[in-house]
Amino acid sequence: MKKVKWGVIGAGGIADRRTLPGMMLANNAELVAVMEVNMELSEKLRAKYNAKRAYDNAQDLVNDPEVEAVYIASPVGCHLEQIIAAAKAKKHVLAEKPIAMTVEDAEKALAVCNENGVLSASGFMMRYHAYHQKMKEFIAEGNLGDIVSCRGQLTCWYPPIENAWRQKKELSGGGALIDMGIHCIDLIEYITGQKTVKVSAFNDTLTHNYNVDDSSNVILKLSGGAHAYVDSNFNLPDAAAKCRLEFYGTRGSILAEGTIGQVEGGKVSVVIAGEAGYDAAQNRVDVTPIEFNVEFGNMYTKEIESFSNSILNGTPVEVPMSDAIWMQKVIEAAYRASDEEKVITL
Repeated sequence: MKKVKWGVIGAGGIADRRTLPGMMLANNAELVAVMEVNMELSEKLRAKYNAKRAYDNAQDLVNDPEVEAVYIASPVGCHLEQIIAAAKAKKHVLAEKPIAMTVEDAEKALAVCNENGVLSASGFMMRYHAYHQKMKEFIAEGNLGDIVSCRGQLTCWYPPIENAWRQKKELSGGGALIDMGIHCIDLIEYITGQKTVKVSAFNDTLTHNYNVDDSSNVILKLSGGAHAYVDSNFNLPDAAAKCRLEFYGTRGSILAEGTIGQVEGGKVSVVIAGEAGYDAAQNRVDVTPIEFNVEFGNMYTKEIESFSNSILNGTPVEVPMSDAIWMQKVIEAAYRASDEEKVITL
């Protein structure tokens, strides 16, 4: 089988923890080169994943004639320059979210990709979770009736850490909301097939001593009329947060726990109540939950295989960069809504 030859910019961090191990399992991808700003680390990563070359400069990696596609997982503040460099070198681009520090810069990055005829994708790997895809299918079939309410939760304990770029607004663009809440909002839109039309939020730094939000609560109105609530935090112990994803409709509900995260797993409870009648006493009648029959895999492997397939066979990009830019518009609106204490219409 023909394989896409990959280079990875920002090969430490999430790339080392998740994406590179996932890439090793992809049947249509081959790792050729890695890049980190510290050459010693870059060489260690090259040896760990048996890549051919290690670089300490992104421009050198994109100039590598053997590299056909790049995965960019560097600090957000570096994305624009690196995406543009890759596109001008005619390399296809898979970039982690957010695409750039601002929507304007993200749109510029996408424009350069399009001008140079390269494919571009964004790193919303949670869309590849088997449960999330099954939820989308189940809702699209009308099994929950009209969706009226949704909730997403993604949190962790993230105390001040020296040189942690996600804790510096000038490098990350924001905190818990833009790093974690963005996944929840994306999943809610993806699974329901609805877009955000209005947003309000409370974003604060309540616990930790850094200049990004460690606490975020967002309320959304979706295009189909449903309301959604998303909470994301950097100040909750990992064991205390269940990372729930919930959908409620006029005929039933889906309650998921532990599906939002970096490992494909969790559990899902589906209840279909049928045609509801008014009960003044509000007695809760037990209904046997439905179980989804899915096969778990590796979301990062699926992500790499999907984009590689688009490069090799011309299939539509499953998670295009434009989706991440839209999501960044929603996030920017949520930050502005919090700052101005108002509801923002998109």
